[in-house]
Amino acid sequence: MHHYDLTGETTEYEKKQALEVKRPKSWLKSVSAFANTFGGRIIFGVADNDEVVGLTDARRDAALISELIKAHLEPLPVFKLSFEQRVGKDLIVVDVRSGTQTPYYYSGDGQLTAFVRLGNESVMANAQQLRELVIQGSGSSYDSLPCPYLFEDMAFSKLRSVYRQQTGSSFEEKDFESFGIVDHSRKLTYAGALLADESPIRQSRVFCTRWQGLNKASGLEGALDDAEYNGSLLELFQNSLGFIMRHNRKGWRKRATDRVEYPDYPQRAVTEGLVNALIHRNYLNIGSEVHVDIYDDRLEIYSPGGMVDGSTLEGVDLTSVPSQRRNPVLADIFGRLKLMERRGSGFRKILEDYEFQERMSAALKPVFTADSRKFVLTLYNLNYPKSQADAQADAQADAQADAQADAQADAQERESGRYESRILELIGRNRNITRAELAQMLDVSKKTIERQIKNIKNLSYVGSGYSGHWEIRGS
Repeated sequence: MHHYDLTGETTEYEKKQALEVKRPKSWLKSVSAFANTFGGRIIFGVADNDEVVGLTDARRDAALISELIKAHLEPLPVFKLSFEQRVGKDLIVVDVRSGTQTPYYYSGDGQLTAFVRLGNESVMANAQQLRELVIQGSGSSYDSLPCPYLFEDMAFSKLRSVYRQQTGSSFEEKDFESFGIVDHSRKLTYAGALLADESPIRQSRVFCTRWQGLNKASGLEGALDDAEYNGSLLELFQNSLGFIMRHNRKGWRKRATDRVEYPDYPQRAVTEGLVNALIHRNYLNIGSEVHVDIYDDRLEIYSPGGMVDGSTLEGVDLTSVPSQRRNPVLADIFGRLKLMERRGSGFRKILEDYEFQERMSAALKPVFTADSRKFVLTLYNLNYPKSQADAQADAQADAQADAQADAQADAQERESGRYESRILELIGRNRNITRAELAQMLDVSKKTIERQIKNIKNLSYVGSGYSGHWEIRGS
């Protein structure tokens, strides 16, 4: 038996032993599905068990394949035919590109049908998927489209108060259009409906649960705390973040000169993960919400709809994944409200926040998993001992660190003014700069920055976490 190796980096592919001229729908539906989703490859001349059987007249079959695609696909997708030889046998490879003019319909039996990929099968698109394909093909995004609700019936007090709190300015009437809450005809958009105080979009909810132990085995009886939030997207964000921080315990260790706190989960990583789940989720997925599940050893944030391009993130350098926006209007609004950066990848910011934590190890690195239907971020509890041996090793490392800290305390105190002017200069330029960023710019440890900041008497941090800022008194 001979096996083929033509899938390459293509995650979506299908094998066909022969060209079924009398039943072309068996493979033409996959041409529709590949064009409607993430592209793919059909290999003719390979049996289901991977045996290379070859085609008796590959040239004739190639011409027929091309004709059948042109006759049955509407609009015509971009595809490429190529000939391959394996063990002296002829194969045909049809590469179908993901299209921009969705939906791509299979035309046959007197009707038009759009197909999508589900697992490794091509299935008929349901009403929701078809709607998503139509929006995608129109060049618009869901959040920018007018919705059936009336702008006049909505209140935006939460948006107004958060805008004032974050920017110091009042939200004005003209801002509704510039933010994309109404379109140029003053019709409420889906972004506006999601940000309204009593949001009418029922699937815009967050379920938060703090589970006892490491899994959901005992159902909700095993939950120590749970909450369901709805309303404005801003309320979802604030309430969900509040729930997480309520369960974000802090360990601490006494130093020679101060006390160091160790939260279970770094707040910046939590904030970034939560914002990403709310902004980049698929709101066309009617029966699904964002879920936040906190276990003893980890926190998981689930959002409906995977990566925009359908990628799985397997073997990908997460620090270089470009920012992809399923809901660009919402992303822009959260950027204007300073609740997320308008450029750059959230993956990198989450990874960096963990890297700067003292108790970080390779085993605790955040995990991002995605498929075409869901996205899950797993943040590991930095204070959770994996075993008694690990806990003892941590305790020994802590004791050694304390001894070193005591021995070096005097020397560090003498150096206390060394970075003061540079820190004040950097904060003067950017009052939202983080301690981790200061440490990186000055090429010192985060602990050194913490010590230096404690000794700068006219410097204080106003607010909390991601939304706070530095103030220099007397400047």
